[in-house]
Amino acid sequence: MTHSPDLDEPVAYIQRTRDYYLALGFNNPYRWAHFDDVPFTPLAKSLATARLALITTAALYEPQAGEQGPGATYNAAAKFFRVYSAPAAGNPDVRIAHLTYDRAHTTAADPNTWFPLTQLQLAVARGRIGALTPRFHGAPTNRSQRVTMQVDAPELLRRCREDAADVALFVPT
Repeated sequence: MTHSPDLDEPVAYIQRTRDYYLALGFNNPYRWAHFDDVPFTPLAKSLATARLALITTAALYEPQAGEQGPGATYNAAAKFFRVYSAPAAGNPDVRIAHLTYDRAHTTAADPNTWFPLTQLQLAVARGRIGALTPRFHGAPTNRSQRVTMQVDAPELLRRCREDAADVALFVPT
């Protein structure tokens, strides 16, 4: 049995994020949203009979925005700032070059890790999920808790209700 080196420690993600925001010029380090009271609504039916909406932070591919494929460098031009909806049928072309992630240790070549639509379609075919909504929805990553809570979340909820979703799966990247 081998042991990890003494310096092999977990990444101090929270502190790194706070330091990163300070380095970007924000006057305060990043603060995660915290709620003392979080409402929870149990699913009223089994997942095998429920209609599921997929919510993602992946962006629809925009050819004019430059390189966005797997392993692409960070690409702010591909970022989106408003909630979007797109057909869930087929194989939608969504990408994550607009997001900051550890490109040294992943290529993001497997979209099932950040946009599991194909896996959800298989779960429907196997009877594990009742159905998918006809659309999936994109949630912007604008780094503003206020905009997320006051603008994006209510709009996502409205669209999920419009699609008669029983449950939503949010897959942040």
